[in-house]
Amino acid sequence: MQDAITAEYSGPPKLNYLNNGFTLKSWLLTKDHKRIAIMYLITVSLFFMAGGLYASAIRLELLTPASDLLQTGTYNKVFTQHGILMIFFFLIPSIPAVLGNFILPIMIGAKDLALPRINLLSLYIYWVGGAFTVWALLQGGVDTGWTFYTPYSTTFSNTYVMAVGLGIFINGFSSILTGLNFIVTVHTMRAPGMTWFRLPLFVWAQYATSLVMILGTPVIAITVLLLAIERFARVGIFDPTIGGDPILFQHMFWFYSHPAVYIMILPGMGVISELISNFSRKKIFGYEFIAFSSIAIAVFGFLVWGHHMFVSGQSVYAGLVFSFLTMVVAVPSAIKMFNWTATMYKGSISYDTPMLYGIGFMGLFLIGGLTGLFLGAIGLTVHLTDTYFVVAHFHYVMVGGQVIAYLGGIHYWWPKMTGKMYSEFWGKISAMLVFVGFNLTFFPQFILGYMGMPRRYSYPPEFQVLNIFSTAGASVLGVGLILPLIYLTQSLISGKAAGDNPWMLPGLEWRTSSPPPTENFDVMPVVTWEAYEFGEESGLDLEGARANESVRTV
Repeated sequence: MQDAITAEYSGPPKLNYLNNGFTLKSWLLTKDHKRIAIMYLITVSLFFMAGGLYASAIRLELLTPASDLLQTGTYNKVFTQHGILMIFFFLIPSIPAVLGNFILPIMIGAKDLALPRINLLSLYIYWVGGAFTVWALLQGGVDTGWTFYTPYSTTFSNTYVMAVGLGIFINGFSSILTGLNFIVTVHTMRAPGMTWFRLPLFVWAQYATSLVMILGTPVIAITVLLLAIERFARVGIFDPTIGGDPILFQHMFWFYSHPAVYIMILPGMGVISELISNFSRKKIFGYEFIAFSSIAIAVFGFLVWGHHMFVSGQSVYAGLVFSFLTMVVAVPSAIKMFNWTATMYKGSISYDTPMLYGIGFMGLFLIGGLTGLFLGAIGLTVHLTDTYFVVAHFHYVMVGGQVIAYLGGIHYWWPKMTGKMYSEFWGKISAMLVFVGFNLTFFPQFILGYMGMPRRYSYPPEFQVLNIFSTAGASVLGVGLILPLIYLTQSLISGKAAGDNPWMLPGLEWRTSSPPPTENFDVMPVVTWEAYEFGEESGLDLEGARANESVRTV
């Protein structure tokens, strides 16, 4: 078994999902979950780069209080379009659609997702929704803010609100179908012996995320539909001048959009569970608690939307209830943090690139989570609402959490996806630049927000110094994010063969070839070991295999 892990294959190229019919038609009409994941990877990367360009424009404009680079109307469009592209077309789909699509079936020993045609349909729906949105942005964009608050979005904005809304509406069906596919797959496609409590925690996280996708996404679809009805038919739903209630829009929007935060972060938590256990060479501490905490987050996430509306005029009683529930929903996340820390304690930690992202996630998400508790306290949030404190908190959770986890997952499973190893040296340099650049960008924004710097419009001159630090940090962060694009692409061209199990790990995905064959396994696997076992019980001589580094690069 050890030889199977470390030996180099010198015969003719093995058939795998990449070289088994390499034509444009075979890719566009494929039902292979791995090829669909690769196409998602390319698309979400393009949206991420576009959103990053908008972010760069925002930070350059904020170097000075005056409108030096962008006119006022253009600036409104830039921060709106940054939010729309990043949230709806990168953060929400990236880990489920890319890593979930590729790895989840292999992790449970399945040949594919349960509904492969639906999986391909989800990709095309995502493309169509993205095409409508990009068309609207190219025609002139939208300036309402990514939240589309009424009545501005229904009555006063003369930008392409409904074209973008249509793109988001269509894209929502992709999320629903993907979530449905994952749930059916986990219930019906597990390999013999793969019981619920042998499932990798990444699968548990994707399962919980899928529940939120299915239950929450229809709400935003209905909200966008009502927005269109009011805008075109002038039916009074949200606009108070014609008998509507703008607070109703906020309730409907945040009833989806706070659970959507967990659509973004829960899959990332699943990735971190894999990284922390596997690179600590230690069985995960509190497996059941981490698994059920994912379900708890999915449930409680639907109960806290009102904490976005403390200053909207809601009753004191409602504010107290939502404030209490905000504290409660932090408990499952804290359970994960403590269990990851306990897993690392006395572990044999390997500081490979994926693990650096895993550790970085823990530090950054800790800051994001704790500042979320500040915003959940009614007295504090009255002062901090609509300041850069909220911007910093959101980015510490979304970028410091989801994006960092996504990068960690890409680096972790890249050898399995491509069969090639990237440069560990440049991987570590990139991870360090991302961590330093991110903190230099967003930590000053906590201070700025506490001091009263407003979001979305100009600031007093005394805030300029910290904004210069923030923009400088964004430059460092940008370099850190560009580097993986370079060295991962280079690895495809001239990277060393990774071998089937370059990290020497016991999971099912590491017991098939790299890249995997079209049907994932040559023989149906039978699971006889518990999750995250690193001893002889796993059936692999992992410690002996770890001593052989011939398939790794530095």
